[in-house]
Amino acid sequence: MEYSKIISVTGLGGLYELAGSKNDGAIVRSLEDGSTKFVSSRVHNFSHLESIEVYTNHENVNLADVFKAMQQSSEPLPDAKDAKAVKAYYEKVYPGMDFDRVYASDMKKMIKWFSILQQNNIEIKLRNEAETAATDETMNDEIQTSDES
Repeated sequence: MEYSKIISVTGLGGLYELAGSKNDGAIVRSLEDGSTKFVSSRVHNFSHLESIEVYTNHENVNLADVFKAMQQSSEPLPDAKDAKAVKAYYEKVYPGMDFDRVYASDMKKMIKWFSILQQNNIEIKLRNEAETAATDETMNDEIQTSDES
């Protein structure tokens, strides 16, 4: 499962894999229980995790950058129900976050989403990074091939 296919659906908790799309909605698969259902675009909005940005004290960063910082941190994930613990966690893990504009509910949601991604062994990689890595690998293969000639 690719990070680029993971979406959030308004009105529905958790994360979903985009399995297919139709003119009036999408077919999504829950990452928590594996159920598949049709979700109408007339009732719900869809957000690819790739497109979500987080406010910082400088320029906004992609949500994947925050997830990567969480991945690299040795801090244990806090209880998402404790707003003070959640804020303290992010102050250690991602101190550049703009805590005036990123609400406690958003921070709690990021912890829940990060846990879901970890449980499903989804590599947090933006499509551009994946394409760049594939291009670099192809170029390295071509360079090695031309060196051998």
